[in-house]
Amino acid sequence: MKYFCAKQKKENKCMIVYPPDKKIILFDGVCNLCNTAVLKVIQHDLKNRFVFCPLQSEAGQQIRNSLKIDAVKLDSLILYTPGISYEIKANAVLQIMNDLGGFWKLTQIFWILPEVVRNHLYDCIAKNRYRWFGKKQQCMRPTPELNARFLETALPKIHEQKNP
Repeated sequence: MKYFCAKQKKENKCMIVYPPDKKIILFDGVCNLCNTAVLKVIQHDLKNRFVFCPLQSEAGQQIRNSLKIDAVKLDSLILYTPGISYEIKANAVLQIMNDLGGFWKLTQIFWILPEVVRNHLYDCIAKNRYRWFGKKQQCMRPTPELNARFLETALPKIHEQKNP
């Protein structure tokens, strides 16, 4: 496992241990639609390719910061392959569905649409998701059976260490 550390002034601030063989899905942890989608991906992720992380969590904030994604401007799902790349919005959704395989690969037909069109459709849903599907007061807490699929509960954290 790799450690991603960011040193700041007089302290070492180490981040979460990222699983080298998994893609991380960062999602809106208070969105009912997003939580339902996460549970659906878990159900169909037979090869155990993904771990999940709410955007609002400490780990989610650290990943966003390391990728230099402004939380204020971001209203999106992020698919992050540690040390390699990340996708947002419709591209993230389509890549997740491709990775799930099986009948989900049928969604790959949507790649023929221009990215601006795909993202416009994504943005329309994202903008209305709370109104259409509701919102929780706090991020979803994984059940004990699902803990291994969530970044903050599955992997050890390295806490801040101040230099003397």
